[in-house]
Amino acid sequence: MSSSYGEKIRLTIFGQSHGEAIGMVLSGLPAGKRLDMDALKRFLRRRAPGRGDYATSRREADEPIFVSGLGDGVTDGKPLTVKILNTNTRSADYRDLKNVPRPGHADYTAAVKFGGYQDAAGGGHFSGRLTAPLCVAGGICRQLLAEAGIGVNGRIAAIAGIRDDSPFAASVAEKDFPVVDEEKGEAMKAAIAAAKEEEDSVGGSVACVVRGIASEDRDFDFDGLKSRLAAMLFAIPAVRSVDFIEAEDGIDFEVVFKPTPSVAGEQRSVDLKEMKETTIRVGGRHDPCIVPRAVPCVEAAAALALYDFLRSSQRGGNE
Repeated sequence: MSSSYGEKIRLTIFGQSHGEAIGMVLSGLPAGKRLDMDALKRFLRRRAPGRGDYATSRREADEPIFVSGLGDGVTDGKPLTVKILNTNTRSADYRDLKNVPRPGHADYTAAVKFGGYQDAAGGGHFSGRLTAPLCVAGGICRQLLAEAGIGVNGRIAAIAGIRDDSPFAASVAEKDFPVVDEEKGEAMKAAIAAAKEEEDSVGGSVACVVRGIASEDRDFDFDGLKSRLAAMLFAIPAVRSVDFIEAEDGIDFEVVFKPTPSVAGEQRSVDLKEMKETTIRVGGRHDPCIVPRAVPCVEAAAALALYDFLRSSQRGGNE
C-alpha cells in the first residue's frame, strides 16, 4: 500500500511485516476529541490474525501504543503517532525468497524499485500486515464520523463464487465471520477449508454501506468522494476492483479481492540472481482467504477517505 494518503487528514504508515514494529502517523485531526479506546481495540481485533481456520495462524495482539498526539484519551491537535509491536515473526520462512519473487506479490516490484535491498520477509512494507495501522487510523476516523451521524459498515458479500445478497444488518460486524445469511456463511467456510486442503486459496468481495451523506456533500468531479474512496480502497493489498452504487442517503460499494497469492503448493518463478526459471514453495503462515479479515480494512479505508474529504471541504461536522 502507498505509505502516505490524504489532504486535510494526512496518514503515513511505517514499518515492515517482520520488523520490530509497524505503525502510523495521522495528522490534521481536530483537538479535543475523546477516543473510545475499547471500541478501537474491538475494531482492531476484527482484522487481527489467528481467528479461526479461515485465517493465518500468526497470532498478534495488535495493541496500539500511542506515542504522541493523545493526552488522557483526548486528541491534542498534534500528529497522532501509534505503533504496534510485531511479536510473532518467523523471518526464516522467507530466507530463500530474497532473489526468487513469489508470484502475485509485490516481491519483484520491490526488488526492482529498491535494487535488491528490499526487506523480503513477509513482503516487508508491502505486506497485508500494514493494514493494522490502517485500521487504527480508519477506526479513529470512523468514530469521528459517527459523531456527525455518518456510519461506515461492511460485511462479506461473496467468497469463492458464493454470494450473500441479504439486506444489510448492523449486527453483522459483531460476528467472527461477518455474513448476514448464516447458511451462505457456512458454505463459504467450507469452500475456504476445501481450498486450504488442496494447498490453494480463494477470493471474494466485501460490501460496504455509508449512510448519513447528503447528496450535495458527495461531489462527482475528479476530486469527488467516489474518486477519493477508490484511491484509498485500491491501496489495500489484493484489491482488484471497486463497484459503486448510489443510495438515497449515502453510497454503497463492493470491493473485490483476489485469492491469496501465497499458497502451499508448488509455483513457478524466476531466480533473479541466476536469471533462470525455478520453482518455489512459499513458507510462512497465510490466509487461505483474506476476505473475512478485509472487512474492517475496507471500513477503515473508506472512513479515512470520507473524513479527509469532508474535512477538506469543511463539511465534517468536527471543526
